[in-house]
Amino acid sequence: MACFPNLFSEGRIGNLTIRNRIVMPPMATNLANEDGSVSQRLIDYYVERAKGGVGLIILENVQVDYPQGKNVACQLRLDDDKYMAGFFELAESVHNYGAKIFMQIHHAGRQTTPGITEGRQPVAPSPVPCSFLGVQPRELTINEIENIIRKFVNTAVRAKGAMFDGIELHGAHGYLIGQFMSPRTNRRVDQYGGSFERRMRFPLEIIRRIKEAVGNDYPICFRFSADEFIDGGNTLEEGKQVARMLEEAGVHVLHVSSGIYESMPTLLEPSRFEQGWRVYLAEEIKKVVKIPVITVGVIREPEFAEKVIADGKADFVAIGRGLIADPEWPKKAQEGRSNEIRKCISCNVGCIGGRVFKNLRLRCSVNPVVGHEAVYSKIKQSPVKKKVVVVGGGPAGMQAAITAAKRGHQVTLFEKEQRLGGQLELAAVPPGKAKIGWFHSWLEEELSRVGVEVKLGAPATVESIVALSPDYVILATGSLPVEPKIKGAGPEKGLAIQAWDVLSGKVSFGTDEEVVIVGGGLVGCETAHYLAEKGVKVTILEMLPDIATDMEPISRFDLMQSFNELSIVVRTDTIVTEITSDGVSVVSKDGRQDFIKAKKVILAIGQSPVGREFKKALEKQGIPVKVAGDASEVGKIIDAVANGFQAGWQL
Repeated sequence: MACFPNLFSEGRIGNLTIRNRIVMPPMATNLANEDGSVSQRLIDYYVERAKGGVGLIILENVQVDYPQGKNVACQLRLDDDKYMAGFFELAESVHNYGAKIFMQIHHAGRQTTPGITEGRQPVAPSPVPCSFLGVQPRELTINEIENIIRKFVNTAVRAKGAMFDGIELHGAHGYLIGQFMSPRTNRRVDQYGGSFERRMRFPLEIIRRIKEAVGNDYPICFRFSADEFIDGGNTLEEGKQVARMLEEAGVHVLHVSSGIYESMPTLLEPSRFEQGWRVYLAEEIKKVVKIPVITVGVIREPEFAEKVIADGKADFVAIGRGLIADPEWPKKAQEGRSNEIRKCISCNVGCIGGRVFKNLRLRCSVNPVVGHEAVYSKIKQSPVKKKVVVVGGGPAGMQAAITAAKRGHQVTLFEKEQRLGGQLELAAVPPGKAKIGWFHSWLEEELSRVGVEVKLGAPATVESIVALSPDYVILATGSLPVEPKIKGAGPEKGLAIQAWDVLSGKVSFGTDEEVVIVGGGLVGCETAHYLAEKGVKVTILEMLPDIATDMEPISRFDLMQSFNELSIVVRTDTIVTEITSDGVSVVSKDGRQDFIKAKKVILAIGQSPVGREFKKALEKQGIPVKVAGDASEVGKIIDAVANGFQAGWQL
């Protein structure tokens, strides 16, 4: 019996046959060339997903109006015939591996900044600013609207000429088409605003003219936010009206999403969101139309995706960040190897929020190959088999061992604790962070699959390593919390404990117990969230002007909303001068002194690398040493994994 028979049955969009029901939705990457043309790096990235077995790829957003319509730094463009050759090569390369490909065509409207649009003020149906970006747009004139419609049509014609199998109009997530559709952002009183029908005029006119230009049978997908999850925006009931009207206009498939920038966590979910939480939107839309419906939203496991299709809640499932994390997601599922899928942990650190919105190229916390597919997608065997010892079983050490073993080396991993994981165990404790456990499990299982010998409860010593006569040692000994130079902060004094001791469960807390956390970075804020949800009264003290500045912006936005709901007190520009048995003495930026009572004081002021002396001792024995992860430089999961991968790759 085939694995997941519904998920891997053929699907139809208009006259087009798709080999399965898995769609890779459009996700900005910044992998294009700086001028917006298709790069080889971009082709390699999409080819890897086509080879992995996805049925349909919807190419990331392609701007129709350069530079006014841009929303990321290196965004694709097809506003001129000279760009067609690159798109043709991309489509041809994807087709070679059996996948179909649509092009998403897009205009940012108000959801961009002058820094991205090369100094131009963003435009919109109405001059309603986007509070997420803090940018004031200007209202489009009728002539400008007509010009933009023409540009959408011209781009669609070029997409068909470049052998794309269809197009997707980006009417979701609060971009220009969606701005015309939403009463929150469209306050016009002319033919393009006011009533529902007039707000739909802009997208319907684009659809009508595209069909005139490319023919009725050329597939058109329309992506829209069935619920914008924001006051004054479109709700699901209006989303149903939108769906019916789009079907009547001749759209071939609906891609049901949600949210706008001002409800950002509902369109690029941080880790707390449950798997498939948005499926109900597609299910409701499917009830009112006969054309196929695509659902999206934290779908991570093929078992879940199979049930969505089997239950008739959607016709296709979009696996977005899941295909960034593991391009072979479909292939592994179809072959009955779903346990081998490296699942996305929804951290957003390597993709949209953590990099693309910061004008950097796409990466992934759990997949160090992303953006480097041509070089690293196939790990070549080393011409010389070496004996490698890895010290440390955290993410850097485990990834280093896996990569070295795939290179053909004989690898032994030492971990002083009785279990693997290192800081991954602590990172998975705060609310909504359990998905990190998926990656932890994958690393452990992959170690076994590639044949790494793991020694648990085995602190590595110079003598034990020398006895193995290794050719190389990879030192991934991690980091430890910093002990601050604050009066009363030592472990034998006052009330001070480390955040790690809180997250590891070594310290217990009572409901309504008053606690102060010194340090408002990622660790301090997540510890505060963890305690506040248990009923602890938390105050965060941070010496900088703001908190959580080291967090990915979407996750930070979501966390700050939780802070408001949990009444967590935050005091910035505040320095702790002493910790006593009753609380902490502080001084504010303006010199005002204060005392804050607390039953416990939690330190979260950073970490420092461990293992430098050990490295020197090994090198004195003539053993080459590579340092990976926090032992080299304290960072996040993405840094540890990338660093560990390189340490193993370079042997």
